[in-house]
Amino acid sequence: MPAEGLLAAYTPRLGTVIGDLLRAVPLAAWVLFVVHYLARWSKEWAAARYGEGVGVYFARKVIHMAAGGLVALLIPLVFREPWVPFILGLGFAVYTYLPHRTGRLMTWFQDPSNISEVYYCLAWAVAVLAAWPFNVWLAVYPLFLMSFGDGVTGIIRGLRQRRRVKSWDGSLGFIAVSLPVGYLLFGPVGALVALLAALLEKSGVVDDNISVPLASLAVLLAAYHLGLIQAA
Repeated sequence: MPAEGLLAAYTPRLGTVIGDLLRAVPLAAWVLFVVHYLARWSKEWAAARYGEGVGVYFARKVIHMAAGGLVALLIPLVFREPWVPFILGLGFAVYTYLPHRTGRLMTWFQDPSNISEVYYCLAWAVAVLAAWPFNVWLAVYPLFLMSFGDGVTGIIRGLRQRRRVKSWDGSLGFIAVSLPVGYLLFGPVGALVALLAALLEKSGVVDDNISVPLASLAVLLAAYHLGLIQAA
């Protein structure tokens, strides 16, 4: 893409930004509802049946899917420029990081030993900003992988293993959810990205909230510039 095109993509008109800000308000309210109510109810429901640890794990996956995942799917329909969704992601990164700093954790989903939810928000924001000038679905699909692919993975492992563990049954669930969507969006490249993401999630070498969306985005961007996939 010529430099002029990149500049235009990243310099929207003020009216466009204001419109996106207004449309972002109900989305932000929905995310807060998911975090403070839906996730808490999910945690209590799962904890009563499968134990406290599984309950917290379920709550995290509900947030992944119902908050980050749903909003990611709405990005192409709702937003006209990249800065408002980018700021939305950064804002929730700060929102989830501050409890770790103050010691006032949202205990129904936050773990004092890690800040994975903060990484998720940061990766969400960076992916949208990086992909926007080319094809916003290049970001939406990696975020789908981290939200719904990983979400289903966690639920399967929680139900079957009753603990947080990187087992292959969850990885198969990840592939079952993600590969068909990847193929529909980007053909064989999308299917390969789904397999790569499943392996990255399973390996755990790097926090999957970072490795899955950003590595998937990098592969898709490379394929886009090589002409293997098309713009939206």
